[in-house]
Amino acid sequence: MLDLKTMKSALEQLEQERKIPRDKILDAIEQSLAAAYKKDYGKKGQIIRATIDIEDGKMEFWQVKIVVDESLVRMTTDEEDEEEIAEDDDRVRFNEEHHILLEDAKRIKSDAKLEEEIVFPLEAKDDYGRIAAQTAKQVIIQKIREAERGAIIDEYGSKEGEIINGFVQKVERGIVYIDFNRATGIILPEEQIPGEFYRRGERIRAYLYSVEETPRGVNLKLSRTHPQLIEGLFAMEAPEIASGTVEIKAIAREAGSRSKIAVYSNDDHVDPVGSCVGQKGIRVTTVMSELGGEKIDIIPWSADPSTYISSALSPANALDIEVNEEEHKAVVEVAADQLSLAIGKGGQNVRLAAKLTGWRIDIKGTAGEEVTSSDEGSKGDTISEDEVSLDEGLVDDGTSK
Repeated sequence: MLDLKTMKSALEQLEQERKIPRDKILDAIEQSLAAAYKKDYGKKGQIIRATIDIEDGKMEFWQVKIVVDESLVRMTTDEEDEEEIAEDDDRVRFNEEHHILLEDAKRIKSDAKLEEEIVFPLEAKDDYGRIAAQTAKQVIIQKIREAERGAIIDEYGSKEGEIINGFVQKVERGIVYIDFNRATGIILPEEQIPGEFYRRGERIRAYLYSVEETPRGVNLKLSRTHPQLIEGLFAMEAPEIASGTVEIKAIAREAGSRSKIAVYSNDDHVDPVGSCVGQKGIRVTTVMSELGGEKIDIIPWSADPSTYISSALSPANALDIEVNEEEHKAVVEVAADQLSLAIGKGGQNVRLAAKLTGWRIDIKGTAGEEVTSSDEGSKGDTISEDEVSLDEGLVDDGTSK
């Protein structure tokens, strides 16, 4: 038999330690006791409810009946009548333990209405027995788990689309498990930065892109490769971004290698690029360090396609840009000594520029021949033996134009 008088302290402990609301736990206990009562003393079709006064442990049990008439139920009494039921008749069979006719309900409650619930008090039983007590215990455990999952979803559901901090719990079969005390997050292999090593107990920041409830619990799906991770990290470092004075208009990222971000200021007195770079580059360096040394190009956003595309190709300098609005394509002419910078290693620079601007970009030399296009670069084609790594010129402050 469950000793309800001792549950008060347990409720307080669960509410404090697991953050599960007291009313949800009480509801779970009441449902479990109703289930135990029905198991030992109830009849088929009955709806049993229980209430508890947690202060003194007093319990009350009720049978619930639904008010119906012949429009809602079939008044059949034997199998022969059941066989004659029309196929399109979706009414349920009348059960006196589950239903009460409207005319009978009005004798109890004069203003009773169809589908209303009428409750009848039942005799309280103390001798539930070992099996019934075990049933109640199992239901309580299940309901508490459900309430805990709900509390986790409520807490982390509001954080979806944000950066959250946790500690590496383990790495198993390529999946990184992150501990958040009350919940566990996972970083799937495709959401991990290539070459990044995760140590047990290490603090880590990740972008929460999905909160899912599964039969095994709540899954917090995290990413270290999502473009929004960069935006969130800059918002932490730059108050101008956090306040909305400076906006990150677009992000193109190849995680672990290089990213480009386009920034815009809503205040003419605030330099958007400088806000992200910080004094002596401290802000952008902090973000790069968090991403394992991933290089970041910061360029000013512009509504003018030619200006925007020219900036996006930084650190290369464009001599001329021909824009085709209909095909959403741009042909960029660069000097011979700028070709390798414009294209980038493996076509990375032009590929990221195209992704950032949303334009197809073709690069050509001063001789007029087309050297490569962003479409080719996106396939990972090797462009030239002379391509160089863009280790320098991580930030374009607009002075190189």
